[in-house]
Parts: sequence; structure tokens; C-alpha cells
Amino acid sequence: MRTVTGPTDHVVVVGAGLSGLAAALHLLGAGREVTVVERETTPGGRAGRLDLAGYRMDTGPTVLTMPELLDEALGAVGESVHERLELMPLDPAYRAWFADGSGIDVRTDGHAMEQEVREFAGPAEAAGYRKLRQWLHRLYATQYRTFIDANFDSPLNLVEPNLARLAALGGFGSLHRAIGRFLDDERLKRVFSFQSLYAGVAPHDALAAYAVISYMDTVGGVYFPSGGMRAVPDALSGAATEAGATMRYGSAVERLERDGSRVTAVHTDHGERIPCDSVVLTPDLPVSYGLLGHTPRRPLRMRAAPSALLIHTGTDREQPLLRHHTLSFGTAWKRTFKELTRQGRLMTDPSVLITNPTRSDPSLAPEGRHLHHVLVPCPNLELAGQDWQRIAEGYAQETIELLQDRLMPGFGSSIEVSRIVTPQDWAARGLLAGTPFSAAHTFPQTGPFRPRNLVRGLDNAVLAGCGTTPGVGVPPVLISGKLAARRILGDERGSGSATRTTDLGAGRR
Repeated sequence: MRTVTGPTDHVVVVGAGLSGLAAALHLLGAGREVTVVERETTPGGRAGRLDLAGYRMDTGPTVLTMPELLDEALGAVGESVHERLELMPLDPAYRAWFADGSGIDVRTDGHAMEQEVREFAGPAEAAGYRKLRQWLHRLYATQYRTFIDANFDSPLNLVEPNLARLAALGGFGSLHRAIGRFLDDERLKRVFSFQSLYAGVAPHDALAAYAVISYMDTVGGVYFPSGGMRAVPDALSGAATEAGATMRYGSAVERLERDGSRVTAVHTDHGERIPCDSVVLTPDLPVSYGLLGHTPRRPLRMRAAPSALLIHTGTDREQPLLRHHTLSFGTAWKRTFKELTRQGRLMTDPSVLITNPTRSDPSLAPEGRHLHHVLVPCPNLELAGQDWQRIAEGYAQETIELLQDRLMPGFGSSIEVSRIVTPQDWAARGLLAGTPFSAAHTFPQTGPFRPRNLVRGLDNAVLAGCGTTPGVGVPPVLISGKLAARRILGDERGSGSATRTTDLGAGRR
């Protein structure tokens, strides 16, 4: 593995998102001096927050899986999840509703989920689910250490025994066809393949290897932190501060000072010069490349993932058909992804994710009130030219009316406060093509072909975040911070270098 050369005593981490905080903790655990510079006044990055009329809204990711990665990052400085967070396992992980009016609770426990499938679609599908679950276990075990929790210097790094095992498991085939080997029911196929959209690829186009995302939530489990998702960056930043990190909030990095092939200092918009021996850049690729002064050459143009319209609402009414996370699927499926990823059109028959966090933590809203966050996939700005300033409110209203008809009666009239986030809002924050999901996980942008975290031409600059290795989502972003730290530390390891076994039940204080 190639590593940063020269001294690495003082590392400046640009950005206090999840990747930056994870990198900081792993570096602190190995004895490095760390300064974290964040343009916002609070930690979190894309895991943002909005406090409005007593409603405490999370404005970024809402699905938390693989909390052992949080435990690993905290373990680097001698702490653990149960000391910093109260994590609630969600049961069900999701509820899925379909256009025909049917619904199923997606449970993490294998026996419970097998029974759900049996009651929903019959004994043959239940037997298929049991085999699918076994395949997901094998797929995850084959991929994790070799292809996910790994730094790549070259595609040749893939040439090792697990590559053959992955091929034998069908990992390089189609995700849709792979799920179809186990399940015939089209509704169930959606439940176990929709996750590929998180990686920016339609299930019919995604590699079967991306079923590991389905493993993470349908097998590994979905959790929710007391206090909302904002509690996660708060916990990480608190641990980093207590371990000796210097946290500079409300301070944007304007430029990097260089001496030959080394970054020697970071300059902020407050006129501050922060000397450093190494730097970790966690903003999205366009911003990081702007600071570096160049964009690395690639044989193919970077392809961005689809974006999303977010509708954050505080309401005065409970919706009994919802669970903490609810998937509302339209009738269309393949056509929907074609509209999103190829035609640049708004979905004509949307599938939507609704998150109702006050179902798990009522303290996030005033007494008797509720939070409903709606995520509607939409084309990114590179593919489509929608004028979101003009259409956002109308499209949000159409979505609210759609959900009223499907499963949320009276939703529109129950809304007391709301905020809409569009691709243009993401773009204003410097995100690639106005998408919070960065570069799509197409084959030429996966594994060793994804933008690398070690910057060519510089001896001491490393990238982290969803645009680089290993990719998009809360678990990959946490891993990216660890991988960035490994590039700086080389063969050194902090106290959190080995995966810890977490007693998540102990997180209930």
C-alpha cells in the first residue's frame, strides 16, 4: 500500500463530516496531532440539522447501519458506542407498501423475516428468502476486507483469491437477476434491490456485488440514535475533542499552501494560516479538486449518481400506516430508473422513502407533534436541466398529494412547518452535479477504478468521503475516513485498528 511520505506529526482534516471525524479519531489514536477545520458551526457535514419551531430535523442521511464502524472509530481513542450513543435497533427495519395495497415489514431477524415472507407471498418465497439470506452472508464475508475495507493502488490489487470467490457467487452479474435466482415475487425483488439506488445505479444495471448494501440493512440491522442522526457526529466530535483534537468550526478553507509536492499549510477565510505535515480533504470531489488546483485525469468522464428532493415536515398528525422507515413503491420500476439515470426526467410514478423519526424518539418534536421526512429520487443537474427554483414547491406538493392518496391521509393539512431541499441546494454546497450521492457506482467508478484517496503529484494529501474509496453511504464514508488515516499512518495502527465486537444493547442508558 502506498502511503504519505515524510513527517505526519500534525494533520489538518478539512471537514467535520462523518469521514473527517472518523479519520481524526483514527489519527488521534495513533498519536498524531489533529486539527479539524469545518465551515459550518456544528459537526456533521451532509449529516446536517435544522431546528425549526421546536422540531429537531435531520437534513441528511436517516438510515444508520453497521454501528460497529462507529465503535471502531471511537475505540481508536479508547471509547465505545455505548459510552457515547444510545442506539435503538429498529424493528422492522423498514415497512414496504406496494401499489396494489399490499405491505410487508422487513425484519432483521432471519426467522421473523422468513415468517413475514411466508405470510406475504407463500412458502416457496420463504424458502427462497432463506437461501437469499445465506447468499448475502457469503457475499458480505467475501467482499468486506478485500473490496470494501481496503485501499487500492492499482486494479492489480483485485487479483487475489476472494476475486474468484466473488465471481463464483455471481457478484459480477446483474443485481436484479441475482435476486431473481432466489425470489420470484416482483414485490420482494424490489425490497432486496432498491438499495442500489443509494449507490447511484438502477438494480437492472448494478453489479450483484452491491447486494452487500441490502445485507447491511436487511441482515445487519438498522439503528436509530436517541436525539436523532445528529447525535452521531456530535458523539464523534466530542470524543475527538476529548482526545486532544483542535476543532475549528465556522471556518472555511480557502486555499492550500504548497512547497513543491507537499501541502505545508491550510488558509481559512478568517485569515488564519494553519501549518500542517499532512492534510485530509473530505469535501465533495469538485471542492477538494478545486483546493488541490487540478482534477485527476480519467479515461472516462465522471458520472454522477441521481440526486434527491427532500421534504422535511413537522406535522400535527400521526400516520398509523408508517413505521420509522417506510418505502412507498409505485407501479413502475424499470421505467422509473430509466427516467432517473438516462432520460433526466422526474419520475412519472415515484417510489419514495418516508422517515418518521418521532416514532422512535418523540423528543425530536413538540409534544403531540411528529416529523416526516420524504426523500424523492430525481435526476442530477448534469443529466437534467430542471429549474428547481421554479418547480420545487409544485413538485413537493404533488408528492404530498401522492402520499395522501397512497398511505398518508390528511398529510398536507397536517403540516405545520416544512423545508424543501433540491439538487440546486446541493450544488450550492459544492456537491458533484447537485447530488448528495456523489459519483455513481458504475463499474468504471467502483473499487480500484473509483477516484483514489491518495492524490497523485502530492506527497502528503489524502481524500476521504463518499466520492472516493469505498463510496456512498454512512458505512462506506466511515470506512473512507479510516482508509485515509491508514494512508498517513502506514503500517502503524491506533487502538481501534481491529474491528471490535459491540454490545449494542449496552447503548441504552
